[in-house]
Amino acid sequence: MAVLANLPVEKKNGKYAGDSCRKLKDEWVNQGYNPVKVHPLWDFRGHSGFAVVEFKKDWEGFNNAMAFEKTFETSRYGKRDWYARRDKGDKLYAWLAREEEYRGMGLIGKHLRRNGDLKSVSEIQKEDRRKETSLMCNLTIELETKSKECEEIKKNISKTEVFMRNIVEQKEEMTQKYNEEMEKMQAVASEFSQRIYEDHERSRAELEARREELKSREKELRQRQALNKSENRELEEHKKMNEMAILKQKKADENMLKLAEEQKRQKELFHNKIIELEANLDQKQALELQVERLRGAVEVMKHMADEGDMEEKKKLQSIEEELQEKEEELDGVGSLNQTLIIKERNTNDELQEARKQLIEVFKDTRANICVKRMGELDGKPFVKAAKIKYAGEDEITKAMELCSLWEDHLRDPSWHPYKVVTEGGNHKEVLDENDEKLNELKTEFGEEVYKSVTKALDEMNEYNPSGRYPVPELWNNSENRKVKLKEGIQYLLKQWKLHRGKRRRN
Repeated sequence: MAVLANLPVEKKNGKYAGDSCRKLKDEWVNQGYNPVKVHPLWDFRGHSGFAVVEFKKDWEGFNNAMAFEKTFETSRYGKRDWYARRDKGDKLYAWLAREEEYRGMGLIGKHLRRNGDLKSVSEIQKEDRRKETSLMCNLTIELETKSKECEEIKKNISKTEVFMRNIVEQKEEMTQKYNEEMEKMQAVASEFSQRIYEDHERSRAELEARREELKSREKELRQRQALNKSENRELEEHKKMNEMAILKQKKADENMLKLAEEQKRQKELFHNKIIELEANLDQKQALELQVERLRGAVEVMKHMADEGDMEEKKKLQSIEEELQEKEEELDGVGSLNQTLIIKERNTNDELQEARKQLIEVFKDTRANICVKRMGELDGKPFVKAAKIKYAGEDEITKAMELCSLWEDHLRDPSWHPYKVVTEGGNHKEVLDENDEKLNELKTEFGEEVYKSVTKALDEMNEYNPSGRYPVPELWNNSENRKVKLKEGIQYLLKQWKLHRGKRRRN
């Protein structure tokens, strides 16, 4: 800050008044001194004729204040000149405020003590160094924090890359399985179409043989044409009817081929349901084929029976009766099949919903019947093995790490330590005893840990082979088996009756 003296004042109404010094501030700003503010000093008599010029509180402000003082000293209007001259004139005097002014008892000293601090250049430099050191410490801490955050982000990116790689591998495996399944289904459909085509060719050969036979009979009739023209016309009619029967048979064969194509498409969409109902569907398809063949045979035999051959009429009647029986049997099988499918679906949905409700009821109980997570590892064998292998170390932590590692192995869809064997004509999956991971586990940690892992593997392969995560199931602890729905409901009713009896006694 600088002291400004000899400001022009005039007495009005018993008090001194003066300018607000705004023009002086603007003038000095234009000259490059850049003062922040000019504070005129007032007392009980009004304007004192003095003012304090405030500069910025940095080195630039200090240099501007020094240049400001130097200008007035050069013009001989500095501090010495103010105190040396008796006649001050009307010029302004100015100088930097130092310790003398700061500790003075007048208006100037009071204003300086109230609005500023007295500091030497070395103290200001020391304060700047302290601030710079503090700033460097803060920046160093901030840099370390950002570095840690960067490392954490890199770790997360690495985890994400591993996760995405696993997802891609799972997708490729699922695509491969899907393609293999589709190839199998296409092979089955192709074989089925081939059988239909062979049946069609057989039927056509039979019809061709019949046609040749009719042609030979036509020749005979032509030879007898001179004797009986009415028989000739009748033969022509039989021929036309036979041709119509052949066309109908061809149309029936085309319908059969279309039906086979439709069945192939349905197999691709609902192959799981078709496997469950394979026996009923095979029976229905066989009946449909028999019905179509019998219908064609009936049309042919009708034409043959019109010629008056009693043996042919009997065959026709027998075929018509068989056709009617097959059609009735086909309708019954179709209706029964549809009814069974609907009933099975509704019953299964109801049973699954009831089982879910029972699991929800028993999930927090520790009674004989409770909820067991199928495919979850038992940690006790891992603790025992860790106490033996890592004696003297943190056995619990080691056991938890080992258990967590094998839980990850169990959830890994690429690890499937099973092989397919045939027993009694049926294929089933059994644990591969030569699996490298399982043999290493058994050798390193013992039989109990091995059994715990293989048990969890079998449970997960049975209950959730595609999802590869533990699922809840009602379990009988004493008999170590799955609880039937009826058994769970009976147990729940028994517990409810016991609880109601206790409440009544109380």
